[in-house]
Amino acid sequence: MVRMRSEPRTQAYAARRAAQGISNKEIQRYLRRYIVRELYPLIHAGLSDAATIT
Repeated sequence: MVRMRSEPRTQAYAARRAAQGISNKEIQRYLRRYIVRELYPLIHAGLSDAATIT
């Protein structure tokens, strides 16, 4: 994941989880879920805005 290598908050999160003994595969799964929860409202709002314009 690009975000895991480039974004400081994500790097810190991954380091904390790795220190807890969680595997890299599990960390990536958790990060994917987090990103989806972060982006879904933005995408949904964008679609709602596009629907009201047309």
